[in-house]
Amino acid sequence: MAERSTSAARRGGPRRRDPEGTRESILDAARHVLAQDGKEGLSVAQVANLAKVNRGTAYQHFQTREQLIAATTDWVSDKMYRAAFGDEGITSTGPVSSDNVEKVMSGLCSFAMENSELGRIWLYELLASKRPTKDKFWRYYKEIMARFAETDFAQQDIDVEVHSVLVLAGTFLWPVWIRAHARTAKERQEMSERFAREMLRLALYGNLRPEKFPELHARFSEHGARA
Repeated sequence: MAERSTSAARRGGPRRRDPEGTRESILDAARHVLAQDGKEGLSVAQVANLAKVNRGTAYQHFQTREQLIAATTDWVSDKMYRAAFGDEGITSTGPVSSDNVEKVMSGLCSFAMENSELGRIWLYELLASKRPTKDKFWRYYKEIMARFAETDFAQQDIDVEVHSVLVLAGTFLWPVWIRAHARTAKERQEMSERFAREMLRLALYGNLRPEKFPELHARFSEHGARA
């Protein structure tokens, strides 16, 4: 019996089903289409063709394009969370450090540059959502900001929601500017670093108390003196 099964597999017989692998292939294809053509260019049939799976199989996993978009934005949210906060996240009760502040800013900027189209789709879906707290990244980011605003490291009366939306909007729109004005990889990298630096400066003198972050304050003071 085992020999017949082996022979059938060698002749191209039925392969073992891998629902999770199939789903990931479909999502990978959906991410590609969304990044290239946006939401308007996405259809389950097109994604199935790109993923090289049967159309009926694709519809078993995602019955509508809206489900595909939702699953893709969940993927973006998770990846962005890991880029900004790491696999374990940044504790919201521990000490606030300049390293943590820079890590979040740098992680967000790097992710936005590498996933600019998907990031903007994620942002638009979040802004239009009736329940934004279902999104992993937004929920954690806003919670961290809210708890930080209650510490003596923060300026008084920070509007956490407004601040969070402004940061995320700028982060995912700046790559559009870079794409239009940078001609080389070096220029793109320099413009990305400029944005990260300016976002850090705005944080330092906008919602942080500079005296609590002397190293960052000294760095920007020296930069201003050189300029």
